[in-house]
Amino acid sequence: MANSGDTAWVLASAALVMLMTPGLAFFYGGMVRSKSVLNMLMLNFIALAVITILWMLFGFSLAFGNDVGGGLLGNLDWAGLTNSFGKLAGFGTDDAPWPGGDALPVLAFVMFQLMFAIITPALISGAIADRAKFWSWVVFLVLWASVVYFPVAHWVFSFDGFIGPNSTGGWIANKLKALDFAGGTAVHINAGAAGLALAFVLGKRKGWPRETPRPHNVPFVLLGASLLWFGWYGFNAGSALAAGDLAGVAFTNTTIATAAAVIGWLLTEQLKYGKPTTLGAASGAVAGLVAITPACGYVDTWGALVIGVVAGAVCALAVSLKFRFGFDDSLDVVGVHLVGGLIGTLLIGFFSKVSVNTASVGSDGVFYGGGFTQLGRQAVAAGAVLLYSFVLTLIIGFLIKFTIGFRVSEEAEVTGIDEAEHKETAYDFGGIGGGGGLSDSLKPTAAKSTESLERSKA
Repeated sequence: MANSGDTAWVLASAALVMLMTPGLAFFYGGMVRSKSVLNMLMLNFIALAVITILWMLFGFSLAFGNDVGGGLLGNLDWAGLTNSFGKLAGFGTDDAPWPGGDALPVLAFVMFQLMFAIITPALISGAIADRAKFWSWVVFLVLWASVVYFPVAHWVFSFDGFIGPNSTGGWIANKLKALDFAGGTAVHINAGAAGLALAFVLGKRKGWPRETPRPHNVPFVLLGASLLWFGWYGFNAGSALAAGDLAGVAFTNTTIATAAAVIGWLLTEQLKYGKPTTLGAASGAVAGLVAITPACGYVDTWGALVIGVVAGAVCALAVSLKFRFGFDDSLDVVGVHLVGGLIGTLLIGFFSKVSVNTASVGSDGVFYGGGFTQLGRQAVAAGAVLLYSFVLTLIIGFLIKFTIGFRVSEEAEVTGIDEAEHKETAYDFGGIGGGGGLSDSLKPTAAKSTESLERSKA
């Protein structure tokens, strides 16, 4: 029988993770030019629609269906989700990766994992900001989710015996036994590697790096980062799939690492540039959230603190790699998500403690007497996901580029993607000043105020 408290927590966590995608849209949207902000928002928002339909049709089944061989992909037994109503996923058995003592409605788990599937490709959009066609992006979402995200989710998140008593899952979770509590490999390394590939496919923005557009709305960036931080509690603590001790551990570690990363990023900025920036604080928070994601259920608070500081400082330095190596990653998807995901995934090998999560399939890290076994597992998992995502994304990206085209015209890029792709703009600057500065509804009020002022003078 399902535990109502655990079910409520998982559904609430799913809603929190859903909020992360609009939060990401504002985080990215604030960093682009004012004439391409709507396009950036739409590249994120459309993922909510497209990935939801794919997930219902076949995505969940490919990711969590019974393995078809080698731990690489699930079958289509759950296609359409019609056989999931009233069914329970038991995670109180010896095979289970989570410590809950009761079952969970399958549809609650389906919705929770859907939100991961949505935000992962949305993250990629930041790497190609200011130059991507909307409908080409939609095609990319369909192809990339189908051949990259769904298989990788199966590798990392599909544990033996979870969806059914005899179900078999992915090779990273069950054979390699690498640890990834909430998506350092499946989400962040996956998206970061894909972002790097698409940056090569689409090429540099016109004038870059000689001309680097400034963020048009830094408050948007901070708002987006705050929404991401808020939603990330569902992302990480919700991955415990039970309202218990482990959720509290993940929640606490998420908070500590994120706070530490903000400090790490700002101190790095101070030393390198002489000033701490608002954009740096927002980016540091996201870097910390990324890095602690795979580790939040496997390390103690000291481990979370170190992971956060390292992620903040290293990611602050890593964002400049695009200038050194000449790839135009517009909004630092590589520097924050790929590098941050690698940091968090690899540092598990040093800081993991079985005592933190007794249901863990891994072992203690280097600093707790476990040797280099777990570190080796983490490195193999990170490398496999990075390579698979990068190569497949290159293929998908070039396929779109040489068929329907992926990049907007040079004229659209210069004059504004919002007008060219969506026939609208985010801001009506023409309404400010003479000729329509006041709406019709305000004109009588303004006139009365003028008459009153004249009478008072008289």
